Amino acid sequence: MSINPTLAEMATYPFVRLEEKRRELTAAGVDVIDFGKGDPNEPTDPMIRQALIDAVPERSPYPLAAGLPVLREAAARWCGTRFGVEVDPDTELVPTYGSKEAIFSLAEVLATSGRVVAYGEPAYPVYERGARFAGARVATVPLLRENGFLPDLDALPDDLALLWVNYPHNPTGAPAPLELYERLTELARERDFWIASDEAYTELWFDEPPVSALQASDRSRVIVFQTLSKRSSMTGYRSGFVAAPAEVIAALKAYRPTVGTAPQEFVQRASVVAWSDERHVEETRARYAAKRDVMIPAIEKLGWEIVASQATMYLWVVGPDPDALLARGIIVSPGEMFGPSGKGYVRFALVPTLDECRRAAEILASL
Repeated sequence: MSINPTLAEMATYPFVRLEEKRRELTAAGVDVIDFGKGDPNEPTDPMIRQALIDAVPERSPYPLAAGLPVLREAAARWCGTRFGVEVDPDTELVPTYGSKEAIFSLAEVLATSGRVVAYGEPAYPVYERGARFAGARVATVPLLRENGFLPDLDALPDDLALLWVNYPHNPTGAPAPLELYERLTELARERDFWIASDEAYTELWFDEPPVSALQASDRSRVIVFQTLSKRSSMTGYRSGFVAAPAEVIAALKAYRPTVGTAPQEFVQRASVVAWSDERHVEETRARYAAKRDVMIPAIEKLGWEIVASQATMYLWVVGPDPDALLARGIIVSPGEMFGPSGKGYVRFALVPTLDECRRAAEILASL
């Protein structure tokens, strides 16, 4: 049997390996505390769940790729309230089936074949995988600790078609200043490339709310991906949106019926409630802050160093041995999962419950 050579060349998706390890430990009777995969255990707010239940119809037809107008309007309103920008809900925004599939497919929608798609490294693996399947050449831009894990814009590759940025950053938790987006948009206009900004974590912050690439003075080359997965603890709902110039949104609307990945309409109606409410998001941030307050002292007491980590649900840590932690039932993500420059780091995803974090802190104290 022949399969796509791009797929054949790829290693197992990193988080599949972590899930396999978790199942092995659980089957062996180990009481596992899983800080590996960034899948929230926080409850989805009851009003969102109820909105979904109320919207489930007797018959559910195929959802339209353009999404419900009421959802586009709610998402556009949120962009205005949160970032002070005006997004046209009819021409500059389209709902997506979460953000992962939209991120993966962007390189296919844009003219990237044979050109360069670049992304900061360490990184979420999907930017590279989507680019390779689209026939693009892939390049990385090192994100160094001494630069605050921001890209060196003087080191951008030639023949660049698309540059991925992701702030607050997974896995390091580093934020980005508005100045980065302003400079990037200048370069994108001069060199004719697109900026794709994965903003899954803008709402998980603890001191200052992060900025968005939507706030750049010139948005003509900016494509922003948002999702309810982390903001509203709705990973399984698969609901997000893309905000972009009208030509990109038109292309996405033309592409998406082919692959059939619009959210179900009952999910869209629940999403309207989620985008229209901030109370549950504030409560979510408070829960993550409480877990940070447990885990940070426990980690630092061992002499391990927490780097960046100002936002997101992640702690980027220098010092731990992932295998030693695994032997005690604690799963973390080795930094190399996110690229070569992750060597020497591990990522703690603060997805266990507060009680599990307290138990983990006790285990760390015994090391």
